[in-house]
Amino acid sequence: MGMSVTISAATEDDAEHILKLQFLCYQTEAELYGDYGIEPLTQTLSDLRRELAEGHALVARLGGEVVASVRGRVDDTGTARIAKLIVHPRMQRHGLGGRLLDAIEERFAGDARAERFRLFTGHRSESNLRLYRSRGYVPVSTEQAGPRLTLVTLEKESAPSAYAASA
Repeated sequence: MGMSVTISAATEDDAEHILKLQFLCYQTEAELYGDYGIEPLTQTLSDLRRELAEGHALVARLGGEVVASVRGRVDDTGTARIAKLIVHPRMQRHGLGGRLLDAIEERFAGDARAERFRLFTGHRSESNLRLYRSRGYVPVSTEQAGPRLTLVTLEKESAPSAYAASA
């Protein structure tokens, strides 16, 4: 590839690009579970903009094209909830998902409230489960989300802050 992929904070101008990419990326999940009514395929642009404003989002760009994204927020329990890690199908299997996951974790690690990272995926989404396990996530619960879908929630503790005071 002649260009390198760069990762940066998403802006409001990226919202429409993220939504289109999300729609493309979740087609395989919908097919896998036989459910095209899943939230990532029905989310509106205004809902996405609100989500971006309330949390953190990163995009990966190849030139000017958004080819991957991830987002999340820290809740009141100290949990950094990471969501919708998406990579354009032609860019998959090149480590971009792992780079984005590392980058959003790094972003949340700078937030003193973030004590742990949590994410979820479907029980049949083997490549997602493999990626998350390779990054130290462990399953903590499952939830039946529909007749064909069980969500697997995975979690890992946030690393102690590098700038924490020492004795």
